[in-house]
Amino acid sequence: MPDVLKSLFPTLSRLRFVVQILTLFITVWGSTVVGYYAAEKISTALPSLSCAYDKNNGGYCVLIPLQHQMHHRIGESLVKAQQITQQVVLPTLIALGSFLIFFAILGKAFCGWVCPLGTIQEWINKLGRRFNRPQHQLDNTTAKRARPVKWLILLGLVFLVPILAGMGIAPHSMGNPYCDICPSRIATTLLTGDPEQIALKQTSTGSMILSAIANLLTGFTLIGALAMRQPFCRICPMLAMNATFRHLSLTRLVKIENEKCDKCGICTKACPMDIPEIHHRHGRQAFNEDCTLCGRCAEFCPDDGIIQVKFGPFALFSSRRDYYKNRVKVESPDGMPKPLKFVRKPVSHGDAG
Repeated sequence: MPDVLKSLFPTLSRLRFVVQILTLFITVWGSTVVGYYAAEKISTALPSLSCAYDKNNGGYCVLIPLQHQMHHRIGESLVKAQQITQQVVLPTLIALGSFLIFFAILGKAFCGWVCPLGTIQEWINKLGRRFNRPQHQLDNTTAKRARPVKWLILLGLVFLVPILAGMGIAPHSMGNPYCDICPSRIATTLLTGDPEQIALKQTSTGSMILSAIANLLTGFTLIGALAMRQPFCRICPMLAMNATFRHLSLTRLVKIENEKCDKCGICTKACPMDIPEIHHRHGRQAFNEDCTLCGRCAEFCPDDGIIQVKFGPFALFSSRRDYYKNRVKVESPDGMPKPLKFVRKPVSHGDAG
C-alpha cells in the first residue's frame, strides 16, 4: 500500500473496517442521500445481502431479481413456451449479467467487505469476544458437512420453488421464498427503524410459516454471532453464487507453495469461516468455496509473500512477517483481543515523599 494509505490504515483489517462502515451506510441508508428512485438505478444486482425490503437502501442484492425472474419469467414462460426468448432468456441474462459485472471486479470480496449482514455478524462477534463470551470454532469435519446447505438453499429457494410458483404448482406466495426467510431482510430494516418486516405475515399459511422461520433464523444468527464467527455466512446462498464464479473474478486469493506450509496452521485459525484447506492447499485450490476474501489468512501468515490478495496481476496485500508480528500484538489469530498491558512507572525516592 502507498505510504499515505499505510499511515491512515496501518492494518488491512482497519481498512476493511472503514470499507464496511461506508458500505453499511450505503446499503442500508443510501437512498436517503440520493433518493429512492436514483438508488434503484444504481444497482439491483449486488453480490451481497443488501435487502430490497429496506426502503432506505442504496441498491439491493441479486437474489431478489433472480427469484422474480424464476417466478414471473421462467416459471410462467414454461407454461407459455412461445414467450421463452422474450420473457425468460433476456431478463435473466440481464440480472445475471449485472451480477457478473460487479463480481468480475471484486469477486468474493463482496461477502467479506460489503455485505451488511456479514458486517453485522462480525461486529456482534467482536462484542461477544470483548465480553469474554465462550467462542466455538467448527472442526474440519463439521465445516465440510455444512457446505452443501448453502447450495441446497440456492437451488431450492432461489431457483426451484419460484419456478414451481410461476408454473402454478406451488402457491403464488412462494414466488420469492428465500427473501421471506432471509435474516438480512429483518436485520437491515430494523437498523433503519422499520419494524414492519419482523411482523408475522398472515396473508396465507405459507407466508406465516416463512415469516416465522425468518424470525427464528434471524434470532439464531444474531445471538449465534456472539459465540461464533459468521454463523449465517456458512449457509448463505449468495456465498454459493459467488463460489460458482470465483475463478472468473479479477480479485482472488493466491497461496504460493512453500516448504513451511502445512505446519503452523495459523491461517486456518485466523479464518472466520474455519476453512481447513487453506493451510495445506496451494494455487487455485487454496481459494476455497467458503472464502469471503476478508484477507485475515494473509494478515496472520508469518511468512513473506506466501498468501496474497490479488487483483489481476497486482498484489493488493501480501503476507509479511513484520506485519504479522505487529498484528498479533493487538489480536490473536482466532480474533481474541489481546489484553492491554499497563506498565507501572517506578517510584523514585524523591517522589515517595
